[in-house]
Amino acid sequence: MSQPTKKLILSTECVPDDIVFDILTRLPVKPLIRFRCVSKSLNSTITSRIFITTHFKLNEAKSLSNKDSHNDYLLYTSKSEYFSFNEEELVAFVCNRDHILTEISRFKTPFCFLDGYFVNCFCNGIFCLSRYDDDTIICWNPSIRKFKMLAPALLTEFFSWVTLGLAYNSQNNDFKILRLMCSQKSDEEPDGPDRPAEAEVYTLSTDSWRKVVISVDSSEPNIGYVYHTSPFIFFNGALHCIAFTNNGRFILSFEVNDERFHKIMLPQDSLDGYQGCLGVFKGLLAFIVLSRDIDPICDIWVMKEYGLVESWTRKSVPIDWIHSLFGVTDNGELFGIATELNLIDPEKNLNQNILVSKRYIRWVGYASNFMESLVLLDGGKCIL
Repeated sequence: MSQPTKKLILSTECVPDDIVFDILTRLPVKPLIRFRCVSKSLNSTITSRIFITTHFKLNEAKSLSNKDSHNDYLLYTSKSEYFSFNEEELVAFVCNRDHILTEISRFKTPFCFLDGYFVNCFCNGIFCLSRYDDDTIICWNPSIRKFKMLAPALLTEFFSWVTLGLAYNSQNNDFKILRLMCSQKSDEEPDGPDRPAEAEVYTLSTDSWRKVVISVDSSEPNIGYVYHTSPFIFFNGALHCIAFTNNGRFILSFEVNDERFHKIMLPQDSLDGYQGCLGVFKGLLAFIVLSRDIDPICDIWVMKEYGLVESWTRKSVPIDWIHSLFGVTDNGELFGIATELNLIDPEKNLNQNILVSKRYIRWVGYASNFMESLVLLDGGKCIL
């Protein structure tokens, strides 16, 4: 008779803990979530703050190195085709250099538009959701199906516009949210004093808010106002958005590491357009403006040297009519909505329809990388 087969027993006792730790940090998110069920020790390791941080930094470095593949990621939320009527999903497409769009994932959102929630901003795979009618803010990591209801904000007075910006703080390996509150003069008191804007910063690791001072120009201490439809973009370690004052528009930037505000002037010739937005065009800060002409023109202003106003350079290209412009990819494609969601290459005069009706779209975004991480695994609530 043959000898009974011996079972192979895998044990971390045979491998040094630091080797096991190093191997695990290089694995994708999905198997790590499954490995938590193997043993209490593995679960403790994978959910620890140091493991989550190490895994995040390795994934971030990998996503930056993959930029040479020229892949972009187009994201949108819409009414779900697979869930119930009052539920929504986040859909992610990858777009290669040949303008071929391939759907890579769908995630059920933790809350939906009918509940008053909408996607406000995102950074490094983490999404920030907020409500129209109160100060509730949620951080959501779709890759692990976890969300976190943030601590109540400090500033709860009524403001005309509240704008959020989510960013990664590289110095402390942490996420921050800038909450900027602005108001315009009321029709009842058009000659009354301006109400100054206020700001506060949330830190994910401490789950707490702090007020920050807004100071950009001694000659004009009030930054004016920022529409909630003018979202922040994260570039060069800072959040950027368009601010409006009586003297015109400018870019308001917020350095995430040292928490300081700065003012970047827009080119004078860029102020005549019915719609404009900030973006990152081929690695440079850009301001994209749609003209009011009968034949639509898109002006792409690029800041060749960051922070230097004189370095703004314009390129004008004809495009088809767009109802709403959402942004620009690193490779120079625009994405917006006419009757459906479109990806447009103005230089090659290509207009690709993504076959999603605009009446189903709640939010549209773009990312040069769509990294997965374990952020919120140590404190987020699971989406059922």
